[in-house]
Amino acid sequence: MTASNYEQILVEDRGRTRILTLNRPDKLNAWTRQMNFELVDAIEAANEDPELAAIVVTGAGRGFCAGADIGAQFKARLDGGEAAEEADRRPTRPWVELVRDSKPMIAAINGVAVGVGITLALPFDVIVLSERARVGMFFVRMGLVPELCSSHFLMQRVGWAKASEMCLTGRLYDAPELEAMGFANAVVPHEETLDRALAIADRIGENADSSLRAVKRLLTKNGSSHDLDEVHRREMEELNAAYASDAHREAVAAFMAKP
Repeated sequence: MTASNYEQILVEDRGRTRILTLNRPDKLNAWTRQMNFELVDAIEAANEDPELAAIVVTGAGRGFCAGADIGAQFKARLDGGEAAEEADRRPTRPWVELVRDSKPMIAAINGVAVGVGITLALPFDVIVLSERARVGMFFVRMGLVPELCSSHFLMQRVGWAKASEMCLTGRLYDAPELEAMGFANAVVPHEETLDRALAIADRIGENADSSLRAVKRLLTKNGSSHDLDEVHRREMEELNAAYASDAHREAVAAFMAKP
């Protein structure tokens, strides 16, 4: 699969950042298995490209992602048969594992993001919200429960009280509410959403890929660990590898060369 074959996402490179745009604007970019496969393929391709440093995901039109396509996913599964098999088909690489092992990922949430439309972004490294964004953990409203490790990542972002409220009510939260609970890294005027995400990506891209990926590994494994001995062991393992890296040698040489 190549970018020219994608039907439900758009791919664009700006500098060292790859922009992936969910592209079903007539459906508010409702999530499908095909979109999932295309996103996984595009992220893996970006991770293999040494010229790229970060990945930004946003949505076309008025929304970011209005959750799962009800007909293509939920109804198809309930109907059974081949349609149900297709609805349950998944990439071989689990989404959260891919995101946490990827180059830094930034969500530029430009509108409504509910259900899987928000849980797909929760494991990202940075979330930028448009002032028009609205977010909802809609699972209880569909007789379901949160997925994609969102019961972990949402707690990490907003704490027990707000995570419980968001998941148990299933209501929509607007950008000011989300900003107050610390849900996102930034809430910005709507027309600046993508630009702010790209600016953060550019700043991230000033650093070595090997260091960025190592930092992500540490945050993933250590962020909620209570075993400080294991936390320290992992850090020293990554630090010793970093000491021996070209990136470290080049950074030291550049610093010493400054007047």
